[in-house]
Amino acid sequence: MKCLITDDSKMSLMMLNKIIGNAHPDWEILKASDGLQAIEIAKDNELDIILLDFNMPNMDGGEAAKILRPQFPNAKIAFLTANVQEAIQNLAIELKIDFIPKPITEAKVLKYVG
Repeated sequence: MKCLITDDSKMSLMMLNKIIGNAHPDWEILKASDGLQAIEIAKDNELDIILLDFNMPNMDGGEAAKILRPQFPNAKIAFLTANVQEAIQNLAIELKIDFIPKPITEAKVLKYVG
């Protein structure tokens, strides 16, 4: 399994990497700090799970999801964000991706990634 975690917070990336890595040591975990970097990484990888923060520099999670969803129709994709506005939740529904509100917890992450 390949999992891409995208967040402009180094702390969030470290937490997600640790939670997922401890639960699934055999998975490859790729990290991006914004949407543009996520798109670049996705070009060279077959991704199974993609977690996207929403508010990031260069390209937000919404713009990235619009590109990634058609590229990976069978992947589990979710916004993992503190931005819980109804508009963001509706965008997730529109793009057929999931919505996980921050704060990041082991229980939330493992419930989603399995």
